[in-house]
Amino acid sequence: MSEEDNIKSQLIQKFGFLGDKITVKRTRRIFAEIPLANFPEVFDYTVKQLNFPILATITGLDEGTTLGFIYHLARENGIVLNLHTTAPKDKPVIKTVTKYFPAADAYERELVDLFGAQVEGLPAGNRYPLPDGWPAGQFPLRKDWNAEMLDKKEANKNG
Repeated sequence: MSEEDNIKSQLIQKFGFLGDKITVKRTRRIFAEIPLANFPEVFDYTVKQLNFPILATITGLDEGTTLGFIYHLARENGIVLNLHTTAPKDKPVIKTVTKYFPAADAYERELVDLFGAQVEGLPAGNRYPLPDGWPAGQFPLRKDWNAEMLDKKEANKNG
């Protein structure tokens, strides 16, 4: 059994609901679909028990009616486990992972600024990557956003 298949088996053994939600796409690449309600416990187990000590990045996605979040966790040997979860676009609330990876705050601030995610437990800090004067409610990586929305807001503000 490959190491990737072993990781998949361990996740399924611990979390039976993941039975058909984990795939090994190719060598060193594992993908798992995690329900939002179960995400904290699966993430905790993955980091602590399956020994994924590296958070490579967090990817945000506008998936239509939901926002998707992919946490790319890695091992020193190059195996990457991609944990994907979704939250409703009208209430995209996720929990911070900064207690595991303090540097995750930069990735999570990007999710807030660019997608409008609400990250529970994210420590207070500066906006990132958008400037402080960026209009509230404008999330430039959402599919329904366009630059004209900024122009209209500016025109209304100035005139």
